[in-house]
Amino acid sequence: MALASRQDLQDYSLRRLGHPVIEINVEDGQVSDRIDDALQFFQEYHFDGVERVFVSHQIVGSKLKLTTNIAGNFTKGEIITGGTSGATAKVDSTDGQYITTEESKGTFVASETITGGTSGSTATLSPTDFYTKGDIENGYVPVGSGILGVTRMFNFGGAATNNTRDGQLFDLMYQFRMNDLYNLMGADMVYYTIVQSHLTTLEKLLTSERQIRFNRKTDRLYVDTDWDKTFNVGDYIVAEAYAIIDPATYTEVYDDMFLKKYTTALIKRQWGENPKKFAGIQMPGGVTLNGDQIYQEAVQEIQAIEQEMSLKYELPPSFMIG
Repeated sequence: MALASRQDLQDYSLRRLGHPVIEINVEDGQVSDRIDDALQFFQEYHFDGVERVFVSHQIVGSKLKLTTNIAGNFTKGEIITGGTSGATAKVDSTDGQYITTEESKGTFVASETITGGTSGSTATLSPTDFYTKGDIENGYVPVGSGILGVTRMFNFGGAATNNTRDGQLFDLMYQFRMNDLYNLMGADMVYYTIVQSHLTTLEKLLTSERQIRFNRKTDRLYVDTDWDKTFNVGDYIVAEAYAIIDPATYTEVYDDMFLKKYTTALIKRQWGENPKKFAGIQMPGGVTLNGDQIYQEAVQEIQAIEQEMSLKYELPPSFMIG
């Protein structure tokens, strides 16, 4: 019967080691830890442990928190100024006692009075938690903890565009389609193909892929660009990534042939490690503990299984040329 849960995997591994015919001297917590270790190794190296996904994130702006729900008195697009700090920011949206801003300059201070440059409205910032940085100010976007790696970020701009939030009108592809493809049925496909090839070359020369940095321990995707000039609040960032397969959602993971063997070997090593310090002690009835032999057998099995992983189940490394 196919395994479909963590408990099924635990029971299967113990049965392979001889339970209930013989007693497996491993505590339940230790068994759970070894299953975690096996799953982590599976997700790190097995090609079935991850999947390619497309991660999207809507950019959020920085937020100012007021003492009262009068944020609606300020108008979208106006510049607000801090009376004490002199800091300025552009209003993007309002909601209750929160003002979402962009293009911030300077640092606002708690409990100061802010004034709208267009509406003339005034309000007082909260004494605590009055300012929360947004994605544009941070220079990164958060990604889920299940993301193993990010390979690239999609560039929503055409060939030779400056790829800024105001530059799409000057996209060469936009101009080409507007002027030369107004009658799609009458367009020469040979001409279109040649122009497309030339525009692709221009794009590679003039607008290289945007540089990104990602470390899965921080769960942050950094984009090396001038955020204020590139993105608007509400824009989307879309990236190609590899995400861990969650066995709680996709229970077929527990029935993977490699995972079953590896989990069993890890539990066997734990079983041998527990009584190792009692090696040679004779028990009542003449039985002698020999945990070291079980431990050594398990270590050899683990080495063989991990080598098998590299040869059979691990994706080949990507090569960089140039």
